[in-house]
Order: sequence, then structure tokens, then C-alpha cells
Amino acid sequence: MSKKVAIIASNGGLFDAYKVFNIANAAAATDQEVAVFFTFEGLNLIHKEGNQHLEMPAGKEHFAEGFQKANVPTIPELTSMAQEMGVTFIGCQMTMDVMGLTKEDFVDGIEVGGAVTFLEFAKDADVTLTF
Repeated sequence: MSKKVAIIASNGGLFDAYKVFNIANAAAATDQEVAVFFTFEGLNLIHKEGNQHLEMPAGKEHFAEGFQKANVPTIPELTSMAQEMGVTFIGCQMTMDVMGLTKEDFVDGIEVGGAVTFLEFAKDADVTLTF
């Protein structure tokens, strides 16, 4: 039985995205079953338009050059990598309803569900993280 990693993405900045997708991709690459629950601002990380324009935190602009020099993949690239490795993306239905968003606003292949959907996966996770 594989290990399970459950991640809650509730923040929507560029650094948050790198944290979420770095951990998700690393876990998936080591044959762990991974699900990420995107809620509130975390939905920005999988929004078709929004994830291409995530802001660098104020005062951290110098990291942009470092990301480029280190050939760090973009957030859309990391998103695709995660999906290719089988990471499950769950968009929070309640938050989507509150924000007036639909499944079509997000990258292809996401599931839409509520907290219960995520908790069903997370109840026997070996690792649970929140970003």
C-alpha cells in the first residue's frame, strides 16, 4: 500500500504555489498517493488565467532572477507535471460557488468537491500539510 500525502492549498501567492507543487511533485515522484484541496485564495494556483500571473511577494522581487537562473519550472509547468504524475486536484465547491467560478475556469482534470471529499482522502493520510 502506498503512502498518502494530503495537502490543503488555501493561500494563492507565487511562493505558496511553489511550496504546494514542490511537495506534491516530490511526493508523487516517490510513489506516494497525493491529493491537493484548493480552497479560497488557493484556487488561484489552478485557475487557468490566475496561475500564470501569481505575484511575487513584496520585497522578494530578487527571487525572480534566481528562479530563472536555476531553471525552476513555471507554476503552469509544475501543475502539468503534478497531473502527469497522478496528483489529484480537488477544487473546493463552496469557495467556487462563493466566488462565482465553475470547473471550466480551472486547469483541465480537476475534481470539484467539498471538505468531505478531501477528508475522505485525508482521513488515513500519512502526511497532511497546509499552505
